[in-house]
Amino acid sequence: QVQLVESGGGLVQAGGSLRLSCAASGLTFSSYAMGWFRQAPGKEREFVATSRSGGNTYYTDSVKGRFTISRDNAKNTVYLQMNSLKPEDTAVYYCNARLPSRPPETGYWGQGTQVTVSS
Repeated sequence: QVQLVESGGGLVQAGGSLRLSCAASGLTFSSYAMGWFRQAPGKEREFVATSRSGGNTYYTDSVKGRFTISRDNAKNTVYLQMNSLKPEDTAVYYCNARLPSRPPETGYWGQGTQVTVSS
């Protein structure tokens, strides 16, 4: 019923850019806070960015100034524009949908899209 589908991952060289998309269905998109998380091999999943239903955003320190999260409620889609990519950005990126003020573990997850940044 609820489905989140990520796309846009790939292989890029350091300094390059990618734009990830997450298309949501089966939920009232505008009522949810949307977020991006990532998990590198051998590492725990970590928070990357969040866009609240009202449009305000928050980023983890390591991506501030390089990544931009945005959402189009009419298209039920959230994006992550990633610029100046670094090898340490290599990870599987996951889309998350959660109700406001609720932890991401209580929400929904996509299957992930691989981002690989070569040096």
